[in-house]
Parts: sequence; structure tokens; C-alpha cells
Amino acid sequence: MSLHKTWGILEEIMKTLSLYFVIASLAFAGASDIKPETVAPNLKATVNYLSVDIGERSWSDLKKLGRAADSIEDKFRSSGCPVKRQAFFYSGNTYYNIIAEVKGAGVADDGILIIGAHYDTVKGTPGADDNASGVAALLELARLTALQPAKRTVRFVAFSLEEPPVFGTEYMGSYVYAKSVKEEGVKVYGMISLEMVGYFCDEKYCQQFPLSCIGWAYPDRGNYLAFVGNNASRSFTKKVRKAFARASSLPVESLNTFSSITGVDFSDHRNFWKFGFPAFMISDTAFYRNHRYHQAQDTAETLDYGRMGDLVVGLYQSLGVL
Repeated sequence: MSLHKTWGILEEIMKTLSLYFVIASLAFAGASDIKPETVAPNLKATVNYLSVDIGERSWSDLKKLGRAADSIEDKFRSSGCPVKRQAFFYSGNTYYNIIAEVKGAGVADDGILIIGAHYDTVKGTPGADDNASGVAALLELARLTALQPAKRTVRFVAFSLEEPPVFGTEYMGSYVYAKSVKEEGVKVYGMISLEMVGYFCDEKYCQQFPLSCIGWAYPDRGNYLAFVGNNASRSFTKKVRKAFARASSLPVESLNTFSSITGVDFSDHRNFWKFGFPAFMISDTAFYRNHRYHQAQDTAETLDYGRMGDLVVGLYQSLGVL
């Protein structure tokens, strides 16, 4: 082969590599430079669709649960995520967990990360905070992660049937999913449950606590998010909180304690504990702050989409170092 021809081939290779790095750098910049104010409109649109357009999504209203499931699946697919449905049964009816996955860009021998939120409500509430807020955050996290994958594989799961009368039983969607993950032998780094993440209050004493004796250790204004898990999940919770603190200025308080304390296990993370996986929930503390909890007044206009955006961007950027 002549020197001239060899040089021509090398020149083409260099052009191709140069184009690749330009595209890669643009993709990274487009994802890493995301601001809370750019995701807030998407969060608001999702909460409005679930809580206003659809409304109550209780276990007995299969049609509305179906509309919510279809919407969630469509959103995952539009983000470029492969999606599958996991069917399960309760009281003669079929319900669905919606599962999306973004393959990791690197190698993480210690397992995948699971992030979940439930899309059902109790009867009599449109469920804006509980839990359209968590679903909205889940969908935005999936969209951003698909743009720029983390090192480890992340599964995003929208659970059905978290609320009563199923709560605390093996018919919860998250129990069905966690059990299936265990049976498949999937290695899990940890699970994060997004459970009511949209309500904030800045007035003094607007924040309550499960035990009055711990009130001295935490703020009396509800202007923060809580990372709440059991003692066995302490290390995982600490790692995520540390990464989040580097990425976001949104205040966070964490609590890892006995699951018997009221509220500590009040979400889907509880079922991952049952199968030996570390898990915690990110929450606005639910009824300890939001007095519209499980009420008809849990509506879209009561939420703070700016701070929800802070959560999504901070958590998304944290994924890169977990």
C-alpha cells in the first residue's frame, strides 16, 4: 500500500473519530447542563395529566389505572427506553407494573439501581402529591438518563397498587416486582422509592415528626426532602445523600432507623427490604407536612415544581457517581 493511500485512510479515520467526539461531547453537555427550570414544565404537565385529566386512580377503577399505565409507558418509550409490562392479579383483576431500563455506560459489578414510584391513589383523591409527583420525577429521571446513561444500569419502575386496601400485603405491585428480581438472581445495588416529593412549606412549625423527641434534631420548616430507610439501608442511603449534596443545594434530611416507627416503611421500598435489598424513600414526609394527604384537596396547584425540578436534576447528576 502506498504512503499516500495509507495517509488517506488515516485521515478518514481521524475525521470519523473527531465527529464521534463532537457528538459525544454535545450529548454530554446537553444532559449534564440541565437546569431545574427546564424540567419543571414537564413535571407539571405529568402531574396535571395524572391528577386532573385522569384524576382518582384507585384499585377499583381499572379504566383510569389503564390510562395512567398507557401514559407512563408512552413517556418511557418516547425517551428511548425499552419498556415491558409486568402483569399481576388482585381480587380477580389484572394490574401492571411498567418497567423501563437504561443500560449502564460502564461496568458496575455491585449491581443495578432501581428507582420506583407508584401511580395509583386511594379513593377520593386526585393524588397530585401522592403520587403523581413521584411518577413525574421518575419519568424525567428516565428521560435524562437515556440522554446520558450512568455507569450502572438503572431500572425505572412505575408500580400499581401501593395504596390501601392492598398496602402491606403481597399484592402490592412493588412486592411482586421485588420478588421477581430476587427470583431472577438480579444483583441490586439499591432501590430508591420516590414517594410524595412535591409539597413544601416554609412557615415555622409547619413540619411535624413521628416522635416528638426527634423534633429537636430536624428543621421545623418543611423546606427539605427526607431520605428515609431502615437501619440495614444506612450505607446506601448515606452514599446517595452524599452524592446528592454535591449536585444540589436543595436541603436533605436523612433518617435510617427501625421500620416499626410510623411512616418509615410507608412506601414501596419496604418490599425490597423483605428480599434483602437496600432501599429508602425520598419524600416530602407526607402527612407530617402535607395535610391534604389522602384528601380531595391533594391537587396539582399545591405543589412546588421548582423544587421538584431541583430534586430531579440533583438526583440525575448523582447517578453519575453512584
